[in-house]
Amino acid sequence: MTSNKPLYTDEDYMRRAMVLAAKAEAEGEVPVGAVVVYQGQVVGEGWNRSITQHDATAHAEIMALRQAGKVIQNYRLIDAVMYVTLEPCPMCAGAMVHSRIGKVVFGAHDLKTGAAGSIMNLLSYAQVNHHVEIESGLLADECRAQLQAFFKRRRAEKKAEKQARRVAESGVDDEGGLSGTHRKP
Repeated sequence: MTSNKPLYTDEDYMRRAMVLAAKAEAEGEVPVGAVVVYQGQVVGEGWNRSITQHDATAHAEIMALRQAGKVIQNYRLIDAVMYVTLEPCPMCAGAMVHSRIGKVVFGAHDLKTGAAGSIMNLLSYAQVNHHVEIESGLLADECRAQLQAFFKRRRAEKKAEKQARRVAESGVDDEGGLSGTHRKP
């Protein structure tokens, strides 16, 4: 007896996107990952690479769309689904509309630049010729935690760099003592 149950679930694809987000973080990028699935197969993967590629358009979603288009030999990704750890920004939402992707499933909402409902909804904008189905909140807590941990660590690193620079410039540490070899025993 054969089962019609899919080989992988939405959660499996989102977990793969989270692995890709971790790859972005390891490269010093904001941890966002994306996976494009077409006819049950992963045809595109991407993670943020704007910093390492010196390219403002190298968001996870754009990278995944580019790879998917090459794999299926068509920029129109009708009936494909994108899984992404963070709500798409306006640029990525526009690319999804142009690619005619069927659906986007995202984890965490982006309350600053989210273009799939948080601050605007470009994926279902009435005047455009294609509307993208939206599902939000898949593994939202885990996706949000991944991003929050990154930014918390990055803020701590920036603070430590700033303090080290201040000490180096003044020769006095935060406790009022002389720093380095100038400190009295």
